[in-house]
Amino acid sequence: QVQLVESGGGLVQAGASLRLSCAASGRTFSRYTMGWFRQSPGKERECVAAFLWSGSTFYADSVKGRFTISRDNNKNSVYLQMNNLKPEDTALYYCAASNGGSWRNAKSYDYWGQGTQVTVSS
Repeated sequence: QVQLVESGGGLVQAGASLRLSCAASGRTFSRYTMGWFRQSPGKERECVAAFLWSGSTFYADSVKGRFTISRDNNKNSVYLQMNNLKPEDTALYYCAASNGGSWRNAKSYDYWGQGTQVTVSS
């Protein structure tokens, strides 16, 4: 069982930066693929970044060059640095853990946090 708690969301202006954090419980954190998803009203949940247990990272095209995912296995934590934020980045951001499967697919993820709201004003 893994419990995930996100933090770091907030209200910012376009062009600003935010860093989201996700703290995980459990002793096998390093074995999970960790993903950051977002969902806004009326839209499907979208994976914006993933950090595989192997060390590979992946990003959605919409955030490439602006977002960076990192993880610290010693601290059981994963982070999402978000730069040059845009109003379209406004969403509830979730941290999730996966035992395997496609990094893009929400169904591949077994554990989810409660989410942290990011709002970007124009």
